[in-house]
Amino acid sequence: MRKCLSPDSKYLKEAEKLLAKRDYPQASEKLWGAFVEAVKALAIKKGISLGTHRSIAEFISRLHREHPEWNLMNAFKHAESLHVNFYENHLPEDHIMESKKVLEESIRLMLESE
Repeated sequence: MRKCLSPDSKYLKEAEKLLAKRDYPQASEKLWGAFVEAVKALAIKKGISLGTHRSIAEFISRLHREHPEWNLMNAFKHAESLHVNFYENHLPEDHIMESKKVLEESIRLMLESE
């Protein structure tokens, strides 16, 4: 899976740059993308194709049952909130930074699973 995603993925690098510029909507979308990229990489590894938000949510539910220690249900809620922030720009910086921590930890745990 590391070929598909690494802890310094393109999305995470772009999010860091955007956060430094205080471009929170764009950074939010990149963080959402990094999380979904990791989830999709795991799905591919299991021979599953994810194409909709619903299919991603259902796969996360499955992964959560298999690996509750990854905290994916909570991470997905953070990711979805960030995805909405891309469109609404409603979250203050501290919310975004907290979500970033949660997502990075879940991504790290997923990466360690390989």
